[in-house]
Amino acid sequence: MLQSMTGFGSTTLENAKISVTIEIKSLNSKFFDIYCRIPRGYSEREVEIRNILTQELERGKVEFVMTVTPKEDAGASTAVNRALVKAYFKDLKATSLELGFEPNPTEILRMATMMPNAFNTDALSEADAQAEWDLMKNAIGQAIAKCKDFRLQEGKNTEIKFREYIENIKNLLAQIEEQDPKRIPLVRERIEKSVSDWLQNENFDKNRFEQELIYYVEKFDISEEKVRLKNHLEYFVKELKTASNGKRLNFIAQEIGREVNTIGSKANDSLIQRLVVQMKDELEKIKEQTMNIV
Repeated sequence: MLQSMTGFGSTTLENAKISVTIEIKSLNSKFFDIYCRIPRGYSEREVEIRNILTQELERGKVEFVMTVTPKEDAGASTAVNRALVKAYFKDLKATSLELGFEPNPTEILRMATMMPNAFNTDALSEADAQAEWDLMKNAIGQAIAKCKDFRLQEGKNTEIKFREYIENIKNLLAQIEEQDPKRIPLVRERIEKSVSDWLQNENFDKNRFEQELIYYVEKFDISEEKVRLKNHLEYFVKELKTASNGKRLNFIAQEIGREVNTIGSKANDSLIQRLVVQMKDELEKIKEQTMNIV
């Protein structure tokens, strides 16, 4: 089943001392890129968090945000670092005045308390620290699961679009197959005219004639391209039924494009060339969507 790189998941878990909120957003990206925003006091967990995200989400541009809020009844071990908060408050107020507007004291105090080391917290025991990390891992796991569900749903929607685009190309190919025999008389007429001109020439070269005839046959024949294009379209649909990735689908789309381009260059028929343009339009939609598949 296809999985989109676009996803979102969030969850909040709590115990007697803290509340943990996790938000995960993912967008399409050629590589796996993680942006982590976690409280300063838990920065030592960033490597573990990144490892979990890498293992579970595989690909995309991922934004991870973790918010940890102490419970009121657990506040005895936490005290405001008043000297530092005052310094933050004074500096923020001065900055506001320099920028030319009157600051709101309540808003400045709120911002000051959100700055690094605004609270002094007693060191946790090993058991409490492990309990906090276990809670965080559970929250991360739930948020990842929701994000993956979102990705799967987006993948389903994309698969529907893929099938629609492939079916459109198949229909256009059927029209090309219908038109193909109609262009043969025109090609034959052109060859016969060339042959007539050669026969009237006293320097007629039979070997050269055979070479030119082979050239015309190869130049206008699109039988192999039609067969290969059918096979590529069927292969693409087959890949949709598996846990295929965007890179593989994009490779198949490139092969489809190669056959479509060859048909267009060999056709020498205005109707077929118009159908080829429509095929290319559908193919561009496919390529664009493959860029968002994991």
